[in-house]
Amino acid sequence: MRVSKRTGSAIALGAAVALIASGCSGSDNGGDASNSADGAIVIDGTQPEVPLVPANTTETGGGAIIDYLWTGLVEYPNNGGAPQNAVAESITTTDSKVYEIKIKKGLKFHDGTEVKAANFTKAWNWAAYSPNGAQNSSFFSDIAGFEDVQSEDPDGEGPKPAPEPKAKELSGLKVVDDYTFQVTLGAPTAVFPTKLGYSAFVPLPDVFFTQKPDEFGRKPIGNGPVKFVSWEDDVSIKLTRFDDYTLRDKMKIKDVDVKLYQQDTAAYNDLLAGNLDFQQQVPQSALAGDKWKTDLGDKAIQSVTPSTGIIAFPIYDARFKNPKLRKAVSLAINRQEITEKIFFGNRTPADSWANPLTPGAKEKNCTACAYNPDEAKRLLAEAGGFQGEMVFYYNADASHKEWMEAVAQSVKNVLQINARAEGVPTFAVFREQINAHKMKGPYRAGWQQDYPDVENWVNPLYVTGGSSNDGQYSNPEVDALAKEASGAPSLEASHAKFAEAVAKIDQDVPSIPVYFQGQQSGHSDKIKKVELTNVGEIDITSVEL
Repeated sequence: MRVSKRTGSAIALGAAVALIASGCSGSDNGGDASNSADGAIVIDGTQPEVPLVPANTTETGGGAIIDYLWTGLVEYPNNGGAPQNAVAESITTTDSKVYEIKIKKGLKFHDGTEVKAANFTKAWNWAAYSPNGAQNSSFFSDIAGFEDVQSEDPDGEGPKPAPEPKAKELSGLKVVDDYTFQVTLGAPTAVFPTKLGYSAFVPLPDVFFTQKPDEFGRKPIGNGPVKFVSWEDDVSIKLTRFDDYTLRDKMKIKDVDVKLYQQDTAAYNDLLAGNLDFQQQVPQSALAGDKWKTDLGDKAIQSVTPSTGIIAFPIYDARFKNPKLRKAVSLAINRQEITEKIFFGNRTPADSWANPLTPGAKEKNCTACAYNPDEAKRLLAEAGGFQGEMVFYYNADASHKEWMEAVAQSVKNVLQINARAEGVPTFAVFREQINAHKMKGPYRAGWQQDYPDVENWVNPLYVTGGSSNDGQYSNPEVDALAKEASGAPSLEASHAKFAEAVAKIDQDVPSIPVYFQGQQSGHSDKIKKVELTNVGEIDITSVEL
C-alpha cells in the first residue's frame, strides 16, 4: 500500500481538511544559513518496491521519492489546510461532472521540455489502460470510459490471456489547447479535485512514451523541485535541485541523498552520529522512557499523521474466508495494552476504519476493534474453530517485531490458537509475497492517506480490484455503496454513503485496524529549520541549514 504524500491559490472546489500537526524545528545550532543554497542533506528511506513510475507505485519507499521528483495539479499544505493549486492555474466545474483544468504556462520537466495538458491526459490514459498493469489504475475509475480501457484475465493467471480492451484511451479526457484539458466523469464527483494531488495523477514527459516503463522508472524525469541523479539499489538515491523550477516550493538547499536502510536502528545510530540529517520515524527501542527525546533534545519532532497500523487477511486463503473467524481474531487483540506497553503511549488504539484525522471519517465505527474475549471465543466456535498454526507475518527491517508478537500472543491467549509472529527479512521481499498473493497468514499492513477524504480509506482498500486491496476482499454490496458514494454530487452525500459502505465492511472485517499512528522524527544539528508534510514526510523544500 501507499502508506502517501504531499501552498498558491486555493483550488476552485476545495474540500475541508482535518488539521494535522506539522513538525517544525527552529533551533539555530550555529550553522551559516547563507550556505544553505549550496548545502546537502542525507535523509532516510527504503528501497522502492518497483521502478519509479508514479501510477505504478503504491508503497512509501518509492512513493516518497516520487513526491520529491514530481509536482501535481494540486498540493496538500503541511498544516492540513484545504488543497491548493500547484501546477493547475484553475480547476472549474458547474456540475461536478465536467471539469476544465488549466495549467500554468512555462513549467518544465527535468529534461527541459514544457509541461503541457497532453502530458496529463497521456499519462492518465497510460495508467488506466489495463494491459499496462499500473497498480494505481483504479484511481482513474471516476473518469468516463474507464470500463472500456479495462479487461480481465478470464481464468486468473492463464492459460487464456485477457482480451484486448474495447478502447485504448479514456473517452472522458479531451485536450482543449496546450494548457487546458477537460475531464468528464462517469457521474458527478465532488471529491475529484481533492484527489488530484495524489501522485497517480502527475504528468509524464513525452520521453516516457518512447521507453519501456521500467527503463524510465530507473532514471525518472519529473517536474518537481528536485531532479534524479542516480540510484544504487539498497544504498542510496541521489537527487539535486532543479534550478528551472518556478513554483512556490523551490528548494533552499542543493542536494538530497536518500540513504536506503534495511534497519531503522541503523538509521537512528547514523542520526545520533551525525551521519544522517533526518529520520522520519525513530525505532521503537528509542521510545522507551522517551529516550529519543533525551538523545535528540530540540531536534526531536513529535507529530500526528493520518495513518493507521493494520493487519490484513489473505482472504484468497480458504482458511480466512469466514468473517466470523476474522472478527474473532480482531476481538482477541488487546489494543490498549499494545499501545501502552509496546509503544509507550506513542500510538492510540484504533477504533474506526478510517483515521479520524480524515475528512468524512466517522469515529468509533469499528465494532471489531473492541477487546472482547468472550465474544471472540463465541465467534470462533461458530466459525468452526481454526486448525493448525496461525502465523502473523511482518517485515523484519523495521520496528514491527514486538507489536506483532504481542498481537499473536493476545490471539493465542484468548482463542487458544497456536499463533505466532514471523518476520520476513526485508520490506521488498515482504511486498513481493503480498503482491503475488502468496501470504500464508495475517500480515502487517498499514495505510497512510493519499488525499484527504474518507473515500481514500475505502475505494483502494476494500472495493473489488482496488489498488491496495491486496487480500482480495470482495463484497458486491460494498462495491455498490462505494460507487454511489464516489458519484455523489456533494461531499456531504458522499460521506454519508461511504458510512453505509463502512458499516458493511465492519461486518466482514477484511482487515484489522490496530493503532492510529503517532510519529517521532529527528534531525541533525546541521538543519536549522524543517517542516513535515501533512502525512509526516520531510518537506525537503522547507529545509534550511
